[in-house]
Amino acid sequence: MKKGFSAVGIVVGIIVFALIGLGAWVVIDGNNKATNFNDYDFYTVIEPTKDNGNIGDHVKGDKQAPVLIFEYADYQCQGCAAYNPRINKFVEEMDGKVAVIYRSFLLPYHQNATAAASAAEAAGLQGYWKEYTDELFSNQAEWYSASKSKRTELFEKYFEVATDGEGDMEKFRTDISSEEVSKKIKFDQGIAKRVDVQGTPAFYVDGQWINFSEAGSVTVNGKTIAWEEGRVGDDFVELLKEIVEAKSQ
Repeated sequence: MKKGFSAVGIVVGIIVFALIGLGAWVVIDGNNKATNFNDYDFYTVIEPTKDNGNIGDHVKGDKQAPVLIFEYADYQCQGCAAYNPRINKFVEEMDGKVAVIYRSFLLPYHQNATAAASAAEAAGLQGYWKEYTDELFSNQAEWYSASKSKRTELFEKYFEVATDGEGDMEKFRTDISSEEVSKKIKFDQGIAKRVDVQGTPAFYVDGQWINFSEAGSVTVNGKTIAWEEGRVGDDFVELLKEIVEAKSQ
């Protein structure tokens, strides 16, 4: 009887968890009802508009680069944190050939993800998005399970570091809870849903998902680049380089 009860409990728990996730999507999509996503090309750099709170896409590299790769990530995602320095180095090594466009895709079971994204967007309003993002990812273990008060303390500390003490802390505190920042995060989430992002980090080129966890392929400039098994870590970066070189020809 106990085993049967446990099994039922597990099933119920899974259903409840799924409904919570669905509920999160309903809220996100509900807040985007006024946005006509058909007005946007998801595979170009999206500039500031009323729909995204007048906060455009965040770009690593030159947004005029010939190759654009779109990354959907969650600041509380450990895999995203591991890839962040690799992506920074990749963009630098490609020397103008590629830009990586970052968009938020926040997982509903990450309790500090929305707060972290809000802090990053607030820092971005003062021109420190990349520096702040690097601080969030490199210190992720410190704030991952932090309480609200501790999280606030840490996020403010990261802002001091990211801005080298030159940022406006009062503006940062105000912007974190602003409507503009909220709209930007929801806008990113709305796009992620429409391009069928399933998890993080997720990378796209020419509308194609670059699946690094298992065998896959993408076609660029009429050339198909295929891989027979998962290509993770530094090996995934080498795959990105192959894609960039093929698309640049």
